[in-house]
Amino acid sequence: MNNCWFSNSRGVPKGHCAVYVGESKKKRFVVPLSYLNQPSFQDLLTQAEEEFGFDHPMGGLTIPCKENVFVDLMSRLRS
Repeated sequence: MNNCWFSNSRGVPKGHCAVYVGESKKKRFVVPLSYLNQPSFQDLLTQAEEEFGFDHPMGGLTIPCKENVFVDLMSRLRS
């Protein structure tokens, strides 16, 4: 994945943001900021807002969905 990748490091390239995804164990992904304008990604942001409000337990944007669902969405956005 060259536009969205799993990342253990804390560095985030310019024009990207880190998100935490998963139901119990969270995995950190780095995604392009341009994805934030996509309706399907905005649906995930709405879910995050409904579940966490502005208090994200990981200290960053946490998206409450299954990892495989998120990866599938990122693949579709990349195409």
